[in-house]
Amino acid sequence: MIHPHFHKLAGVLVRYATRLQAGEKVLLEFTDCPPEMIQALIREVAAVGAHPTLEQKTQRLQRELFLAANEDGIRLIADSELYRMKKMDAFIGIRGIVNSKELSDVPSEKMELYEKLWLKPVHLEQRVRHTRWVILRIPTPSMAQMAKMSQEAFDEFFFEVCTGVDWAKASAAMDPLVELMNRTDRVEIKGPGTDLRFSIKDIPAIKCDGHLNIPDGEVFTAPVRDSVEGVLQYNAPSTNRGFTYENVRFVFKGGKIVEATANDSKRLNEILDTDEGSRHIGEFALGLHPLIMSPMDDILFDEKINGSFHFTPGNAYEDEADNGNRSAVHWDLVCIQRPENGGGEIWFDGKLIRKDGRFVLPELAGLNPENLVVK
Repeated sequence: MIHPHFHKLAGVLVRYATRLQAGEKVLLEFTDCPPEMIQALIREVAAVGAHPTLEQKTQRLQRELFLAANEDGIRLIADSELYRMKKMDAFIGIRGIVNSKELSDVPSEKMELYEKLWLKPVHLEQRVRHTRWVILRIPTPSMAQMAKMSQEAFDEFFFEVCTGVDWAKASAAMDPLVELMNRTDRVEIKGPGTDLRFSIKDIPAIKCDGHLNIPDGEVFTAPVRDSVEGVLQYNAPSTNRGFTYENVRFVFKGGKIVEATANDSKRLNEILDTDEGSRHIGEFALGLHPLIMSPMDDILFDEKINGSFHFTPGNAYEDEADNGNRSAVHWDLVCIQRPENGGGEIWFDGKLIRKDGRFVLPELAGLNPENLVVK
């Protein structure tokens, strides 16, 4: 018996997120995912007349591949996955987390090989740019621990945040913010330890309304590459290459991160030294999900935290909100500005648009959380 939660989520992914049509080809990629979710998705894909292709992975075996990696081996895997990805109309990726620290002992040079030779060509360049795609997590005991919840409570939370938002209403409510950002030149962000200034002039704003990530809920753009000045203190933890970073602080000059500190500044700077673009910012986004309020160190959730923003070292989205920055890194780091997290303000061209996590302009009030949940 497949739980109704799985059927409902499969319906959102197939019929809304990827909008699959009869005859289309979709790659279903699962990492540490329960068979019931896989069954539900295959059935839903078949119900609309599309053709599913299946890939199952485990994080533990991925670790073994990374440890054994050399350039020739990674290129072989990437070439075969790229060949398959080029045949797809859509991609649905579901990833469970059995152990959030599984990759913590993989040497940084091995992860760099993966990011440059496998992740970038297959996913950042082909999948992101040439398929209709959606990615999400699936509840696991590890995720429940990260969220500081019981498994039962986390399961309920997970399915609520994935299916409890009126995505069509949220999409319409994002339009005024997109229009405002498209007219904006100067952005100022203020908060505890943060005094940041940059331009977003002539870089498109893109709404994320349930068609790329589930859960979703953000509007993103990118700063003009060399315009970023000031200091930014993040306040959400973030795991990268198996290590959890806390209290990340960047100082910017001429668009470049010239000083970077955290609970392990050496590791942090190794990531920022991956390539020339990794010390520049490739994305600026406002988090809008009405039901996600606290960080759980899972970026698919944390980047959508209500009242947050993320400011991302590394690669810009070339076909959507491009500032010309190229990197093998794309690391969404989050700062939450609701009062319980210290508050903060965001200003567009000298006008206050959000204070302590709530939009203050009347045309943006529809994005405040009480207006987006399924009634």
